[in-house]
Amino acid sequence: MIVAKARQLNCQDAPWYPGLGPLGYKGVQQMLKADKEQLFPNLLVERQNNMGKLTGRQCLTYRVDNLGQTQYGTCDPKNVQHMLAHGFADFDLGPARRGNMMRTLGDGIFVQDGAAWEHSRALLRPNFVREQISDLDMEERHVQNLLKVLPVQSDGWTAETNIQTLFFRLTIDAATEFLFGDSVDSQIAESNAVSGGNKDELAFSQNFDNAQRVMAKGFRLADLYWLYNPKSFKENNRVVNNFVKHYVDLALEKGSREKKAEEGHRKYVFLEALAEQTQDPVELRAQLLNILLAGRDTTASLLSWLFHQLLRHPEVFEKLRSAILDAFGSYDDPQDITFATLKGCQYLQACLNETNRLWPVVPGNARRSNKDTTLPRGGGPDGQSPVFIPAGTDVNYSIFVMHRRKDLWGEDAEEFKPERWAGRKPGWEYLPFNGGPRICIGQQFALTEASYVTVRLLQRFDAISASAHELEGTVTTNLTLTSCPGRPVTLKLREAKQ
Repeated sequence: MIVAKARQLNCQDAPWYPGLGPLGYKGVQQMLKADKEQLFPNLLVERQNNMGKLTGRQCLTYRVDNLGQTQYGTCDPKNVQHMLAHGFADFDLGPARRGNMMRTLGDGIFVQDGAAWEHSRALLRPNFVREQISDLDMEERHVQNLLKVLPVQSDGWTAETNIQTLFFRLTIDAATEFLFGDSVDSQIAESNAVSGGNKDELAFSQNFDNAQRVMAKGFRLADLYWLYNPKSFKENNRVVNNFVKHYVDLALEKGSREKKAEEGHRKYVFLEALAEQTQDPVELRAQLLNILLAGRDTTASLLSWLFHQLLRHPEVFEKLRSAILDAFGSYDDPQDITFATLKGCQYLQACLNETNRLWPVVPGNARRSNKDTTLPRGGGPDGQSPVFIPAGTDVNYSIFVMHRRKDLWGEDAEEFKPERWAGRKPGWEYLPFNGGPRICIGQQFALTEASYVTVRLLQRFDAISASAHELEGTVTTNLTLTSCPGRPVTLKLREAKQ
């Protein structure tokens, strides 16, 4: 019946990925090994290259057996566009992703489909309008806290520091202030030797990271995600949910809209705005956890990858700093740093775009067909025929591989080259924030925060350095639900003369 329907739709088969053993168990072993070695994106590139050798052509879409389930892998922008936009109604996140992620994140926007997702989107989107995401005074406070733990020594340089750790603290501080109205101030606590750090924040971050690692392994097992359920996972989820529940309870205790209106003008607080629309504490907790995941991890990862690249490309650091000084003045006398001017600083945005291209924070994603449907191409000897996708089939799409295709980006596709963005308006070949109806609603929040932090750091410091061994070896990726450098981004910075 499937064959007949495929023929009726003029579909042809996509090639099989070979050598994965009965039920594809070797493929799962490969993925788990790549996770352990922090080389999972590299495995996807290797598979794509292997399919090219096997078929004797550029092979952008193929079938794979994963624990007895037929899945598809693609890095074809046309197929990705179809799933995310033109054929959006034919694809969901699917029950495996929902079940896996709900264990930690609850029933929030990142795990929902259909009417529930539409409700969440309508609930959350008004809170990401420009007026709400461009509070740079708030951002400046957290940048100043970061600088306090980057003291300049007598030689004019900071001590060697893993700046990735600092970025994750900064972004959780900013995210909790934006979401809850109160920052956990992890940077202040960490810099205070007496306090030994904010224990609540530290416990939350560690347990949130551990829970994400469990979910990431669950994704490798598809519908059998529940088989990986370590004893610590329950405690991880308890700590994470209690952390957010505390703030939800406080917001609900503040009372009705009428009371808020009587209080006059207040600073914008995401949770309070959300609590005006729903007083369900379970829904509030789930939505906040979903947004906190994005608000902390994506921006910190983007900044970490950017400075990872600036370390390796000092000429880009110098050019970027020059562009920043021209546009925004010096550190002590900053000029006209706004949402609009940050967005309009072309070389700054080119550096962020190039970072997102080479090291997308979400390097891969997937959809499951909710009915018999098709992909526009990938079938037949030349890979140009439609492919029949039966209901209940997972299609994995690799942003990481797509962003490094030489036919799309040139022979230098694997090089960090911000200049490639001059005059370029990318289409579906560039998807760091997804696309279609489910495009990331926090995209401008993340880019504004990353832009502002970069501007202030490069105003303050005029050189970047690391020991030779820090720059050697294969680049690894710490991949949970997002992607950041697998090794510490250890560097030192030289204070600029004002």
